[in-house]
Amino acid sequence: MRVRRFTTRRELEEHHFPWLVLIGVPLVTLLIAAYLPKLVPASALIDLPLLVVIFFSLSQRSAIGGTFMGAFVGLLQDTLSNQYIGVNGVAKTLVGFAASSVGLKVDVENSLTRALLVFGLSMAQSAMLFVLERVMLGVQEYSGRWGHEVLRAGLNTAVAIPLFFVLDRLRTDETGL
Repeated sequence: MRVRRFTTRRELEEHHFPWLVLIGVPLVTLLIAAYLPKLVPASALIDLPLLVVIFFSLSQRSAIGGTFMGAFVGLLQDTLSNQYIGVNGVAKTLVGFAASSVGLKVDVENSLTRALLVFGLSMAQSAMLFVLERVMLGVQEYSGRWGHEVLRAGLNTAVAIPLFFVLDRLRTDETGL
């Protein structure tokens, strides 16, 4: 007799990744983000670690997993940059939590949905960084140039779509159905 498993929508659409991918991809993107702008200054507009946090948080659909991924990537990004330790950690933690929470409610396999989420979350991170650096830390040199941030969010969105397509190929779905 066949045993029928009852699963939720979340369990059916939750994606799993090998540990090597979960740790290796963020580390590689952090190294690229730290050293590529020294060779190509225009690449500083693209936030690859943010895109990785958004992708894994949307795919795993776990608020705890998205929060930890954001904290892990953000704090490592702070150690490789010349910013205050914790600024990117806080911002990416909140982005990871928000992305995973949205991933529970919305179909995130659609490219248009992903593009809108990346743009919105990129703008949200810019707003969080502004509040953290300008308001909470009192860094007067930090100014929110919002036209620049909209351009940055657009570039992140343009890079995210092909990047997400490549990262989708790395997942292993273990639903057993």
